[in-house]
Amino acid sequence: EIYFVTDDVHGGTRQVMEHLSARSGVSLLELRHSLFMLAKTDAVWHALRVASGLDSLVIGEGQILSQMKRCYEISTDDEGAAGKVLTRLLNTAVSAGKRVRSETSIARGGVSISSAAVELVDKKCVDDLDLDMNQLDICILGAGKMARLLVQHLTPRGVKSITVVNRSPGRVEELQEMFPDSNIQLALLPDMMKSVAESHVTFACTGAMEPILTKENLSEHVERPAMLVDISVPRNIDDAGANQLDNIMAYNVDDLKAVVAANQAKRQRLVLEAEELLQEEKKGFGTWHQSLGTVPMITKLQSRAEKIRKQELKRVSNKLSGLTASERATVERLSRGIVAKLLHGPMSHLRTMDNVENRHQTVKSLEAMFKL
Repeated sequence: EIYFVTDDVHGGTRQVMEHLSARSGVSLLELRHSLFMLAKTDAVWHALRVASGLDSLVIGEGQILSQMKRCYEISTDDEGAAGKVLTRLLNTAVSAGKRVRSETSIARGGVSISSAAVELVDKKCVDDLDLDMNQLDICILGAGKMARLLVQHLTPRGVKSITVVNRSPGRVEELQEMFPDSNIQLALLPDMMKSVAESHVTFACTGAMEPILTKENLSEHVERPAMLVDISVPRNIDDAGANQLDNIMAYNVDDLKAVVAANQAKRQRLVLEAEELLQEEKKGFGTWHQSLGTVPMITKLQSRAEKIRKQELKRVSNKLSGLTASERATVERLSRGIVAKLLHGPMSHLRTMDNVENRHQTVKSLEAMFKL
């Protein structure tokens, strides 16, 4: 996405398209069919929705807020191209995104398979095992991306221990470095069933093409109650066979999809609540942006008042000749303070006017009153 500020919407858009065409080698005609363009308040509203995760495929996801924040940092540093308006817009978007995440529940509830798997265990561990999350010994089969995400979601819940079973120690050692606060243990593949038997919950996320946990090897090794959660495709656990054992509760990807769907539906309902907050942010930005149109008038008003103040001080300078330097400075501060207080009312009124026509009439009235 490209955000830019211009006095000429059509001309500015054309320049951006020409730049994209030159950079990509794609013709303007072909490029035009792949773009959508928003201007003015529509562009502001879009930026606020994007930063809040309302425009994402996964509603409420937080990665886009980090990206918008990074965009703000890059565009406002010494080599950045953001001016006053774009800086304010990006700052407003980041603040809006933070508000939506902190003041609504839109980011809560797992909407990825890994987060849903941990949420499922969190919800069912008391019923299935009569244990809380902080009492659980966890086993994870595999040490790839899904294992990393599982550890990431398990760590804040304070589980007792996490044993990662893998063919080699390399990736497990990387996980130990990434999550030093988690009690991560290494187990190699030959000790897989021993690790499963000693754990309350086992997550399976390997690249195996057929089940590696079956009714037969589970019945042989696992004696105490255990939860098995399969997040692999194809499945790593024969859940139908495992659930025939009295002490085993097995869940598969279909169970997790139901959790994801429920959380997605909940987030969809919260979009309206989030948009109410965004409307406040949009109004605040709009008021500030419209106040920029009053800057020339405010500058004129301040210049006129300063000229009068200096003229009046000069006119009575002979009468002030007997004052000390300190007393003169006091008179100077007093005159500046009087002028500032007199101007504060009309300047504040100008800045907060959101009706363009009324603001235009007020500007004309001030010009006539103060002979600007």
